Amino acid sequence: MIKDPVLNAVTFLMVPFIILFALYIQFHGDYTPGGGFQAGIIIASSIILYSMLFGVSATLRAIPYFAIKFTSMLGILIYGGTGIATILLGQNFLSYDILLASNVAGQKLGIFFVELGVVLTVYSSMLTIYIDFACKKK
Repeated sequence: MIKDPVLNAVTFLMVPFIILFALYIQFHGDYTPGGGFQAGIIIASSIILYSMLFGVSATLRAIPYFAIKFTSMLGILIYGGTGIATILLGQNFLSYDILLASNVAGQKLGIFFVELGVVLTVYSSMLTIYIDFACKKK
């Protein structure tokens, strides 16, 4: 835990804006390259920055460890569930156009769900790796 008041104040104020930028990347990923993976890394890095300054225990009070693990599982289920849904509807795995009546709308919905699954999985996986290394007993 770092006790520099300026650094703590700047970090405390910047973390929400970093997460907001990650959400912009996530929702803009439908139109440009990127999206889920980059947004997940940005969200995880903002929480890791917070954790480096305020301590892992403060971070785990804000986001419990079971919630991080649940988010990882949920992301995988959303990604895989989108593919399974397309199979159950009679198409190939991740053939999004079957999801809605309009092919374009179905593809947009499918991409949104896949990117949502990716962002949840990447964010929680990176955070789990950091917490496991930070809390490793010597």
